[in-house]
Amino acid sequence: MDHYIDIRLLPDPELAGAHLMDVLFGKLHLALAARQVGDIGVSFPGVASGRHGLGDRLRLHGSAAALDGLMAGRWLAGLSDHVSIGLMQPVPADAPHRGVRRVQAKSSAARIRRRQMRRHGYNEAQALERVPDTVERTLTLPYVSLRSASTGQPFRLFVEHGPLLAVARPGHFSAYGLSPEATIPWF
Repeated sequence: MDHYIDIRLLPDPELAGAHLMDVLFGKLHLALAARQVGDIGVSFPGVASGRHGLGDRLRLHGSAAALDGLMAGRWLAGLSDHVSIGLMQPVPADAPHRGVRRVQAKSSAARIRRRQMRRHGYNEAQALERVPDTVERTLTLPYVSLRSASTGQPFRLFVEHGPLLAVARPGHFSAYGLSPEATIPWF
């Protein structure tokens, strides 16, 4: 994680910034999934607490070779009028680190009950007894709205920026550029 590239969303009077971030992140996800390497992480330096959006900047973190490999692809096709791509830069030597990870919530008791009925053969009364309404958990974290490539269903990918750490933690990044253990430089 010694280099980074900033991709900034340009203001557009016809498209909301959150929608542009959704499209940009969706294209990045497809590019990272195609690479199947897990060596590029992401962060959102413009994220603000209390807002659902992730801001107007997506920062890619990785080695110079990994970032060059990603940017050599055509994954940003169609977005050239909507983004400004910064030059690859070295990470500041004194930058602290932070984890950026996906958080999933069991958001719908009804959905969990249906799954229990399907998987375990419970009837409606049994599922209601085993899964009370109190299991529902809502998140107030920022998110991007994506569409599942396998099912076509829309979903929200919630992103949590962890606490600042003095030292980096190595690890593997998912096809979303997020990791439950690895950290990225934060500056």
